[in-house]
Amino acid sequence: MVESCRSMPALKRKMLIFWLPLLACIIEGKQNDEFNEELFIKPFGSGHVMFHFQFTTKWNVSITDKTEYTHYRLFPKSLGEVLSTYGVQELHLSQTQGLWRYRHWGYPPEDAPPGAELWTWFQPKAERSDQATRDKLWSDYVNALSGLFCSSLNFMDSTATVSPRWTFRPQGLASEYYSMNWRNVMYSALPREVVCTENLTPWKKLLPCDSKVGLSTLFNAIKLHDSSYQSIGLHVRPICRDAACETSSVELKQTLTVVFDPTTGRMGRQSWSFTSMFGKPLRSQCPLATRSDVYVDITNKDIPDSKFTLRQEPTKVVPINRGGDRRTYAVFNVGDFLEEDGFLDLTAEYDQKATYRQGQEPSVYAHRFVTGFGLERGGITCQIYNNLDQNLTLIYMETIPWYFRVYFNSLRIRNKDTDIKPFKVHFVPGKDRLRPYQLEVVLRLRANSVTRINLAFDRAVLMWTEYHPDANHGFYVNAAVLTTVLPYGHSYTAVQQNASLFQESFNDTSNQFFLRVHTESLLISLPTPDFSMPYNTICLSCTIVAIAFGSIHNLTTRVFKTVDPKKSKGLKEKLKSFFSRKKKEETLTEEKRSDENETDSKSQKESCKSHEKQS
Repeated sequence: MVESCRSMPALKRKMLIFWLPLLACIIEGKQNDEFNEELFIKPFGSGHVMFHFQFTTKWNVSITDKTEYTHYRLFPKSLGEVLSTYGVQELHLSQTQGLWRYRHWGYPPEDAPPGAELWTWFQPKAERSDQATRDKLWSDYVNALSGLFCSSLNFMDSTATVSPRWTFRPQGLASEYYSMNWRNVMYSALPREVVCTENLTPWKKLLPCDSKVGLSTLFNAIKLHDSSYQSIGLHVRPICRDAACETSSVELKQTLTVVFDPTTGRMGRQSWSFTSMFGKPLRSQCPLATRSDVYVDITNKDIPDSKFTLRQEPTKVVPINRGGDRRTYAVFNVGDFLEEDGFLDLTAEYDQKATYRQGQEPSVYAHRFVTGFGLERGGITCQIYNNLDQNLTLIYMETIPWYFRVYFNSLRIRNKDTDIKPFKVHFVPGKDRLRPYQLEVVLRLRANSVTRINLAFDRAVLMWTEYHPDANHGFYVNAAVLTTVLPYGHSYTAVQQNASLFQESFNDTSNQFFLRVHTESLLISLPTPDFSMPYNTICLSCTIVAIAFGSIHNLTTRVFKTVDPKKSKGLKEKLKSFFSRKKKEETLTEEKRSDENETDSKSQKESCKSHEKQS
């Protein structure tokens, strides 16, 4: 007993020596990453309300060093393995259901086209210089993402993938030489992709707290999919770790934008709350989050047509000035409300029923549509509106499938009946079943005018196995992408590229606001055969084979014999003859047995007589 007590201090020293490095690693791990959750709410003049969730994870590792992708705490391991395996520098993925209305809602915090959109910057490597290696890398990469997010990204093959030259620049930390090498970026989109619960579930599992606590508990799939617009996004990029930018970190930003119409089924009343929009209030905060805030745009809360009041008193009211656009945000700290009331059911009550109010149009937006008639030739027209009082330089990009054969000489850019000569044009012709058509144009938009871009194409005739099951529905064309830099921040709600959180963009004194908007995706019909004809042909062929070939085969293989119809017996007579034959056989056997018995008796009598004579 005494020896065991003496050995305890030595054992404690050994355990302390073992646990101290582990404790230091844990403390270092806690300082190595950071997580913030934010919710931005903005009511629109049309009666709709936008809820934009943003979950930002900052991991202090270098995105180019694969050896650091070993110990994970807040950053999802499944995504980190994809980034390290395929050498990803930047990843931008969006899956959207619905169309954003720029004229009525302004600019979204994260712009995305209908369907799925993916563009990625890869780390430069010498072995990826040839096209075959890049295609193989992209194929394996999209298959990995498809399994990770339960989507159809594996259909982003070479027939739907391009490498833009000017439209998609790196949004994170990158050198000028790397940014100019367009061979490191690949872009693809699936406008037909439908967003459902299967895409939301794996996306929210990447959050540090999943959907069990925090702002993610408001994700009610039934409510989210019953909205006018829904978009989930995932963005990974390298950022500066400090002000000197001597080292880099990895930023993962997960966004969910949803637009509700509170007036639906409520007799025109546009009051809203967490309970009415999501089915429940907010009752928890993610313990791993450094910041958990809710921002409400209350700039227009005193306008007579859409006057509303917030039932809860905000933590603070912040005036916002972004490029001449003055707004007012009400900030709610989630932790303070949970300590006082135990829940937060943010509610906005309107004084009167909803009345449609047309807001001020945004600075730049576009409208795109199909022209022409018939099923042989057609055209695509895009009208770009510039409502500013100064000229703007804009990059316009089109990605058109190979079965819409575009004519480059049909490109026309006009403004008020005046032809405009673009600064740069990059056109890659498509190849049947190999690659799509790609067009990038750098042009100047005149002040307070509408610029029209026209393209003509021919419709190809596909093989009957290349049509979709609903061939008469039509074929989709990707949304066009417009990229520019605005001198003013009117209707601009996005976080600037040099910032990560909404709070960092409250007082933005810059005079340049990067803007990327998407047009509508197009639905175009192709010459479609009558798919009932193969069925009819198969039925007719089978009938001909059964009647013609079957009859000929019987005639050539049968043996014909003459039969007397009088001797022919029916089924009844055959049965009678069968049973009568059986009876006759039984009688014959009995007679045979009796005859045998008689012969035996006779032979016995004869033998007896012979014995008597001898005696």
